[in-house]
Amino acid sequence: MEVTVYGPLRGATGEKTVTLPFDGGTVEDALTVFVENYPRATSQLYAADGQLRGSARISVNGKPVDLDDDCPGDAELTVFPAVQGGR
Repeated sequence: MEVTVYGPLRGATGEKTVTLPFDGGTVEDALTVFVENYPRATSQLYAADGQLRGSARISVNGKPVDLDDDCPGDAELTVFPAVQGGR
């Protein structure tokens, strides 16, 4: 799968787009593979309780998805990290 990241996640990957081996599964499975390969991304995506941060946004092939949605092995995953600040 191809993963494109934005914001501070680029510090974790070193690049805007990375390619990872993924046989398919759920979006949650894909994110697990991503953070296993880029553990510094974990704090950007997950809260201390292990739940995906509410403002993190994930899309597959350009469409917004939920964690339990299907994610094919050849997917283009886009990951927008959690955003903080504002009022």
